Amino acid sequence: MRQAGAAIAVVAIAVAAAAMGPRMAVVVPYAAFTVMIVGLSWRVVRWSLVPVPFRIPTVCGQEQSLPWIKRSRLESPATAAGVAGRMALEVLAFRSLLRNASTRIEKGPRLIYRDVKWLWMAAIVFHWSLLVILLRHLRLFVEPAPLVAVWLDRLDGFFEIGVPPLYLTDIGILVGLAFLLARRMRAGQVRFISLFTDYFALFLLLGTAISGMWMRYIGRTDVTAVKQFALSLTIFAPAVPKNLGATFFIHLGLVSALAAYLPFSKLVHMGGVFLSPTRNLANNNRMKRHVNPWNYPVKVHTYEEWEDEFREKIEAAGLPVEKR
Repeated sequence: MRQAGAAIAVVAIAVAAAAMGPRMAVVVPYAAFTVMIVGLSWRVVRWSLVPVPFRIPTVCGQEQSLPWIKRSRLESPATAAGVAGRMALEVLAFRSLLRNASTRIEKGPRLIYRDVKWLWMAAIVFHWSLLVILLRHLRLFVEPAPLVAVWLDRLDGFFEIGVPPLYLTDIGILVGLAFLLARRMRAGQVRFISLFTDYFALFLLLGTAISGMWMRYIGRTDVTAVKQFALSLTIFAPAVPKNLGATFFIHLGLVSALAAYLPFSKLVHMGGVFLSPTRNLANNNRMKRHVNPWNYPVKVHTYEEWEDEFREKIEAAGLPVEKR
């Protein structure tokens, strides 16, 4: 039911966008991206103001201690450089997805943790394809087109399959989203914890990708008119050409819905990962004492005081003492 509800919601957005036409093609994108920018800024500021009184990095490697014990510089970083390397691997290569993503009970009984390489691969394909597609779209909003957008466009259509050339990232984003959606619908444990919002985000991304591909390969929307409209939005002098077509307004409506929904959904992890104290803190608790700033003054009982209090009993028991 949740899957059907999410699909119906996305179809309703698409129908509303098609009916919207040129009348709201200016107001909706400006409103959606204003909500996105303000919402993301609000979330990031709120996260940054949350105090972190303790070092709580989540690690899975040997912490730095004695010189003769080999430490894990990336899995348990003790320096800022190590944290930067760990964050780079997490953001660019999704390293944590390669570790203990599934469990299985085997003979013994024993609980075995396993990795799920297909999930990691689908996530990599989807996220990198989405990034390349976003960068390619810069050529619609900037004149002259940025060099990075031009080179990515050529590299993405390197094999020149069909006319216009088929982009590899178009295939990649559909395959990645299809795998993530199928996993959420077929894996019992994942389906049990899935909410309407989880399906809605996936269907919204799928609708955006499919409508964009329809414009390029089937509907053949006038790219020149699209660029004129995009440039007019960029310079805040909106002008809607007459030959854009209903498919473009569907695509624009889905993109606007995705942008407005971003700050209030799980998709906001794209910014939250950089502010997560379990990821962005060095694991140097053995080298540096961290004091909770919220602690109020209390009378403490030091080890020296404890030893003085029980000295006779400690010595009678034959236990060593530090102070003679």
